[in-house]
Amino acid sequence: MSAPRSPFSRRDFLRYSGIMSAAAALSSTISACGGPASTGSAGSGGNKDLVTVVIGYGNDQSWDPTMSASAFAMAGNNHIYEGLVDTDPITRAPYPALATALPSDPSATTWRFTLRQGAKWHDGQPVTVDDVLFTFDRVQDSSTLVSSFFTTWLKEVRKVDATTVELVFKFSFPDALQRLTIAKIMPKHVFGQPGGWDAAKNGKAVGSGPYKMTAHHPKSNTTFEAFADYNGPRKPAIKKMNWLSIVDASARVAKISGGGAEAQIADNVPYANIDQLRKQGLTVEGGKGMNHMFLMFNTGQKPFDDVRVRQALLYAIDTKKMIDVALKGHGTPASSFLNKENPAYAPAKTVYGYDPDKAKSLLAAAGVKNLSVNLMAVNVSWIADCLPTIANSWNAIGVKTSLEPQDTSALFTKMDQSQSYQVVAAASNPNQFGLDADLILRYNYTSGGTWMKYTKWDKSSDAKALFALMDRATREPDKTKKLELLHQYLDVIAEQAVLYPVLHTELMTAWNPKKLTGVRPQAYPGVNLLQAKRL
Repeated sequence: MSAPRSPFSRRDFLRYSGIMSAAAALSSTISACGGPASTGSAGSGGNKDLVTVVIGYGNDQSWDPTMSASAFAMAGNNHIYEGLVDTDPITRAPYPALATALPSDPSATTWRFTLRQGAKWHDGQPVTVDDVLFTFDRVQDSSTLVSSFFTTWLKEVRKVDATTVELVFKFSFPDALQRLTIAKIMPKHVFGQPGGWDAAKNGKAVGSGPYKMTAHHPKSNTTFEAFADYNGPRKPAIKKMNWLSIVDASARVAKISGGGAEAQIADNVPYANIDQLRKQGLTVEGGKGMNHMFLMFNTGQKPFDDVRVRQALLYAIDTKKMIDVALKGHGTPASSFLNKENPAYAPAKTVYGYDPDKAKSLLAAAGVKNLSVNLMAVNVSWIADCLPTIANSWNAIGVKTSLEPQDTSALFTKMDQSQSYQVVAAASNPNQFGLDADLILRYNYTSGGTWMKYTKWDKSSDAKALFALMDRATREPDKTKKLELLHQYLDVIAEQAVLYPVLHTELMTAWNPKKLTGVRPQAYPGVNLLQAKRL
């Protein structure tokens, strides 16, 4: 059954995926998303059959794996659903999940997969090839959030026999192996029914993975239990889980603090509480990744159509002071669109080190005097902490700056309605979907994509040249040449500074090592407990 094809608007983006109210609220709190959860699990700290998890993001966004960028939902879905291939949450090494083996030749343009014998959905029905076809039909639909990660290289998915499918590519694309984890296989008999996708959005989850959802209470908590009929590679070692949605930072820390703490693990740990939690015997570790604050310019409004002005405002920011004061040292100044830990990283030719004199010179060269900037921003707590440094830095070079932090959905609703803006500060982390540079850059830099529409830049000759270069890199079979092309377009993106990171941050996870083992901190929101055990 094909999903209806329709334009995917920014409003849909926010409504269905919550990408900015959840995924972009990385390493932060958003007070508007709700307060402490009503957990229904008081006293669970001593129950060795139960792991109580604190997630610092709302669980009231879409749970449809093809439409969600919600930190909470994506982390939960990784326990509920399987792809043909899944990846380790930390190393991203691929392993066969619903498929029985990885492709023998990743450079081939046709990959054949046999489904795992005896795999069942959580309602007891068998997993079939038709379910795989149904899922990929949905994945390739342009109305879905994940389609841009597949349509450039995937031509078709076809049935070979009752247990075998083939993926046919438009060209050789070995990076597809890691991307297959994004395509969580879903049961046709459940979500192919009328209203099925709305049900998925609203929290109905039926997968074939190690854990099944047992209850879902938006703005409060979601519960899971081990799926007894699971016969896949990562068997559940925890009997029950209760994931609490606690967006408020102080309430989140309180839930995991003290000898009688209800929870055994929490993500999104505030930097200011790290030492406190460690003194209580908790392990607190971070993951460095793509999580970043970026500035986005409206190039349809003067003088931000002039690249020199955009560059000047980036050069003017005292990023080191911002990291030391607002992030307590848990950040790195951006020297490329990619973070330094990314395998494809290289410093860009244009690196925006703190240089107020150069900023003034660029503004003068652009003929800009007495510039006033209203910096709109998402009301993410760590972003809000960074804003005063930006304002002080811009004021210091003669740019009068006003700050306007606000609810994330309200901010982007204004932009959907084509209300004017100058500059926006927000947060993002494409690592939720993967690590490869092509995926990360296409998340923001896609012709006709949401972000490019906001910048009003993607119809320019510079943008068209960039997109053509990106397509060349995607299609290039030689790894060395592909990397060279990738670095070329990263240099272009750095120079143009239309949507560009100011810094990359570290995400912190805390857990009780006396009650939970096998935990590894992620560099993106959420937790993965597929290899964890309750002590």
